[in-house]
Amino acid sequence: MNRYLFLCVSVLFAAITVLPMTAAASWQPEITIGLSQGVSEIRLSATNGALYVYDDPEKEPMMKIPQGQELSVRMMRDRFLANEKELKAERLVIQPESTGFVKVNGMPYRGFITLLKKQGMIVVNNVPVEDYLYGVVPKEMPPSWSAEALRAQSVAARTFALKNRKRHSAEGFDLCSTAHCQVYEGMSAEMQSTTEAVNSTRGEVLFYKGAIIDALFHTDSGGMTEFSEHVWGSSVPYLRAVKELRTQTQPWSRTVSMASFVQKIEAGGKNLGMLKEIRLSPLTVGKGSTDRTPSGRVRAAEFVGTKGRISLSGNDLRSMFSLPSTLFDIRAGRTEVVFSGYGSGHGLGLSQWGAKALADSGKGYKDILLYYYSGVTLEKLY
Repeated sequence: MNRYLFLCVSVLFAAITVLPMTAAASWQPEITIGLSQGVSEIRLSATNGALYVYDDPEKEPMMKIPQGQELSVRMMRDRFLANEKELKAERLVIQPESTGFVKVNGMPYRGFITLLKKQGMIVVNNVPVEDYLYGVVPKEMPPSWSAEALRAQSVAARTFALKNRKRHSAEGFDLCSTAHCQVYEGMSAEMQSTTEAVNSTRGEVLFYKGAIIDALFHTDSGGMTEFSEHVWGSSVPYLRAVKELRTQTQPWSRTVSMASFVQKIEAGGKNLGMLKEIRLSPLTVGKGSTDRTPSGRVRAAEFVGTKGRISLSGNDLRSMFSLPSTLFDIRAGRTEVVFSGYGSGHGLGLSQWGAKALADSGKGYKDILLYYYSGVTLEKLY
């Protein structure tokens, strides 16, 4: 991106943050992605043409790295050393010429790179939202899946990104590049099928009563998605439980030794002793009870031992034992405890395998999205 284009994008992004959605509809917003933190050294190069280094893109570049050469930036006593030359700046902006892209440690990225000082360096990719999605969708959903499922994923990912912009503002960027936000690997991840899915839904975003929704998605619901209040503790009107075409999907099992099980659940300071009984009603997908949610996920299970009893939520148990979901049964033997269940993920919003099943049955991406997100509208934002 050349200097003039950088300024234009910056002005448009600033306008989007303050103008009504209708006024900003023709512009594509920019998003900042934290690629890494606490970095002591980084290598940058261009896929084509030169690289330009700025402390302020409104001024002349501090350095020009000719085509075919590499820029090495490291920190020394809280100062940038660029190819061993000290640069007095609070941040560095690394831009390619308009014909090229920036490589970060050999990995190509669209947009440009900003280096921030914070316990070493924070490496940030400044990129338009659609270009960002090119590197997200193939990491969140298999590119070989049907086009309608990939389109549904593209809209969900775009909506999630715009809703959660500034999620990592304290660190100096909008979203991280891991599953905490959305997995992003830049141009190295791009595939034709997912790029086409992003392009064919360009600017389409999900709204509920005029506001962008938090378009959560997960791998597989196991047969029924969940109400938000049973995961978050608060009711979100568009995150309602819906039944899938197929049930008892993605079956899984986890076995834990009895000694390890008792040790972990006693870690909170309560005594259990020898496990005598597990109080949890049997799992039926789509059937709730006092200890299970309407989808069948575990609300709470009680463990009775020789020294006391301990009650734990399904979310606590999932976290303690790294379980794929909270849709499970528990069985205790003499020497081990076995968890067996279905699905993968928190169960809120779009189920990716469920979306695939709907797409394979002939449903379009709009129908898929409106099925998983209750009462929403799909609007073209830009």
